[in-house]
Amino acid sequence: MSVSFPKPLTAKEEEYYISLYESGDKDAKDILIERNLRLVAHIAKKYTGSGYQTDDLISIGTIGLIKAVSTYSSKKATRLATYAAKCIENEILMSIRASKKNKAEVSLSVPIGVDKDGNEISFNDILGTDPDAILDDISLKIQISKLTKALDQVLDEREKTVILNRYGIFGRRPKTQREVAASLKISRSYVSRIEKRALLKLREALKLERTDSP
Repeated sequence: MSVSFPKPLTAKEEEYYISLYESGDKDAKDILIERNLRLVAHIAKKYTGSGYQTDDLISIGTIGLIKAVSTYSSKKATRLATYAAKCIENEILMSIRASKKNKAEVSLSVPIGVDKDGNEISFNDILGTDPDAILDDISLKIQISKLTKALDQVLDEREKTVILNRYGIFGRRPKTQREVAASLKISRSYVSRIEKRALLKLREALKLERTDSP
């Protein structure tokens, strides 16, 4: 069932309600939001193939619209509708990018084995572990051995350097992406891409290791 939205404001009406809102009239703010909902729906339609339901896109876009109305000033050279369109689109795009990032993010809690008590061990249990603190835990040492093997076999030198330094593996001090970027003389965003790619490789290698284990 299609939703019917109020008609957009004319330029004069927009100017009138903006003036009221800037004078402290909160009802005017609600009107500015309501009368621009059709704009939200129009922009949301462009992203229907993004994996989000239309209702969700409209909800996200409405957040952008509210931000636009809240931050708009009559001193701006552009109309509110033009300014709001950009804010609405930015809000939707940010959500889509965040969603894709979360899907691509390798969970450091992914199980890669079990300890001597049968409890699952994840990346988090190994990354940054001080070897001296686990000398008596044979099972964990085996998992670390698997990780070391995977680091050597599936990562190139740059990927290995990034992972070792980012997560403080085997006694190293964990470093931020910015610190790693500075030491390698590359951008932080490039370090982020290398890190994600390397973690995906490690995850697949350790998953295969578990599958092949008797």
